[in-house]
Amino acid sequence: MSRQSIASTLLKGLIAGGLSVAALSPIYAQAEPLKVVTSFSILDDMVETIGADHVSVTSLVGPDGDVHAFSPKPSDAQSLADADLIVVNGLQLEGWIDRLIDASEYQGDIVVASEGVKTRPFEGHGDEDEGDGHGHDHDDHDHDHDHDHDHDEHDQAANGGEEGHHHHGDVDPHAWQDLENGEQYARNIRDALVKADPDHADDYRANAKQYIEKMEALDTETKQRMAQIPEQNRLIITSHDAFGYFADAYGLELLSPVGINTLAEPSASDMAQLTQQIESSHAKALFLENMSNPALINQLHEETGIAIGGTLYADALTPDGEGSTYLGMFQHNVDTLIEALTTND
Repeated sequence: MSRQSIASTLLKGLIAGGLSVAALSPIYAQAEPLKVVTSFSILDDMVETIGADHVSVTSLVGPDGDVHAFSPKPSDAQSLADADLIVVNGLQLEGWIDRLIDASEYQGDIVVASEGVKTRPFEGHGDEDEGDGHGHDHDDHDHDHDHDHDHDEHDQAANGGEEGHHHHGDVDPHAWQDLENGEQYARNIRDALVKADPDHADDYRANAKQYIEKMEALDTETKQRMAQIPEQNRLIITSHDAFGYFADAYGLELLSPVGINTLAEPSASDMAQLTQQIESSHAKALFLENMSNPALINQLHEETGIAIGGTLYADALTPDGEGSTYLGMFQHNVDTLIEALTTND
């Protein structure tokens, strides 16, 4: 073999070796998933659906958990500190979130998933004490639609809050119970992921498009099916006021023993008045919730004789099964309501 051939062979070997090393270097490795922390399980599913393999999602309040009763742990603050993005519901649902963000010293963007939805007023039980020692109204802070998080303004607003109380105020925070609002949640999450990880923008947009189309289809189906319920059977009674958006969107009427806070307890006079109202309304069914104490609904069942029509998924998904996704949760609720409210006595 000539010297030229030997040199050529060595050069090819070096090039091949160099490329092999490069292929194994971090520069060429697949990018780490975006670390996203969500406040509760419904947002967790939405982010995972839109982000797919490009995100690693942690939910502070897990499946079957009660966001109203949640008490953060030190490890939750660490989760926020390590996050690339935080997604919350807003509308004052998470009364504990701002104190937790302050404790974590998180400096990134915060996405308010409900931004831009059509809200409904809450005129029920007034300000309610969550009793968890945390409380600042999240929507008082300046997290704009571009997700720029000004921590100076955040701290100023947080310090201006009233310590020790979680005030839901006059807006119902359960906006995801209307699928048209769910579509807006998806748009806000899509835009935030695109901003945080532009390299995968096309994937986020495509996933969100498919997701929103599924919501639109289920929304149309739900309106058609709910229209089949007889007018006199359209009253639903649940543990707390989590289904106001659902009732408004799909033509139902809602009663509950307590307001939008699951920790509130009705007085004896409240229960007596509600019992009379239920009996005079000829309600067809009572409904349990997957993350609420069933005691109040069971008491109403015993006092009124009205059947329990099943369990609805309100503020949380389930660990597995049909209620483990947002769309599955919604489909389950529709099926449960239809079966209970259209069955002949």
